[in-house]
Amino acid sequence: MIRVLLADDQALVRAGFRALLDSAPDIEVVAEAADGEEAVRLARAERPDVVLMDIRMPGVDGLAATERILADRDLDAIRIVILTTFDLDEYIFDALRAGASGFLVKDTEPRDLLQAVRVVHEGEALLSPGITRRLIADYAGRPRGAPAPAVRLNGLTEREREVLALVGEGLTNEEIARRLVVSPATAKTHVSRTMVKLGVRDRAQLVVIAYETALVTPKWSQGT
Repeated sequence: MIRVLLADDQALVRAGFRALLDSAPDIEVVAEAADGEEAVRLARAERPDVVLMDIRMPGVDGLAATERILADRDLDAIRIVILTTFDLDEYIFDALRAGASGFLVKDTEPRDLLQAVRVVHEGEALLSPGITRRLIADYAGRPRGAPAPAVRLNGLTEREREVLALVGEGLTNEEIARRLVVSPATAKTHVSRTMVKLGVRDRAQLVVIAYETALVTPKWSQGT
C-alpha cells in the first residue's frame, strides 16, 4: 500500500484528491495538511511514502516545507511531488534542486495522478516530455549566477556524460536508447550508473546537475 500525505491550503482540492487516491486499491491517504508547517509535522509523524505538495500555501510554503522534509535524514525515503498550475510557479526548479521528485499540474487527468504516485513511489521521477520539459528548461535556463563546478562530473565516462545531458533535455530511457542506438535496458543501466556515481536518488536530481554544471544550457528565449 502506497501511503500518501496531501498538502494544500484549499480543503476542496484536498477532498477531491483524497477521493480519487482512496479509490485506488494500492493507495491510501494517511493525512492532510493545510500549510507547509503542518506538512512537515505530519511527514515526521506519519512517514508517508509520497507527499503531494502544493507550492503556494500561507506561512511556510511548499518549497520551504520540501526543503525541511528532505533535509531530515530520517525522512529521506519520502518522495515529494510538487503540485502546480499552468501559470508557471516561480519555484519549481528550486523545488527540484531541494530534492523534489517532480511535479504535477493540478488539473491533470485522474488516471495520470494515480500513475504519477505509483511512478514516484517506485523511485522514478516525474520528468516526462511536454509541459514538464518546458517548465524545467525555462527555469533552469534563466540566469542564476555562475554554473556549479563541473569537477563533480569527472568520475563519469563520456557515455555517461552524454546520457546525463540527454536526461537533462527531458528524454525518457526509451528516447535515450533511440538517440544512442542502444537497447532501452542499456540506456536504463547508463542512467542508473550515472545516478550512483553522482550520489543522487532519482533522475530529477540528474536534471538539476545537468543544468547547474552547464552540461545542458536550454535556450529559453526560443521557447524551449
